[in-house]
Amino acid sequence: MYKLLLIPSAKKDLDKLPKKNFTQIKDKILMLGKEPRPHGVLKLTGDEGYRMRSGNYRILYRIDDKKKVIYLYRIKHRREVYR
Repeated sequence: MYKLLLIPSAKKDLDKLPKKNFTQIKDKILMLGKEPRPHGVLKLTGDEGYRMRSGNYRILYRIDDKKKVIYLYRIKHRREVYR
């Protein structure tokens, strides 16, 4: 089981989400604690980390396997996340 840590930028992103998307994204994030690399997750090429899709939103995170910690650093709409 991995520990989930929200970096302040990800916390701000979550606070700004519409309520209908928040629940869906929250469930996806909680699933990461059990399986940090589920089917459909892509490793980012230009940046260290992974990307998970949740509808039109993207969840970007890094994994520290030694400490068993997942650092969530970005949760944004797909057109804004990579800027």
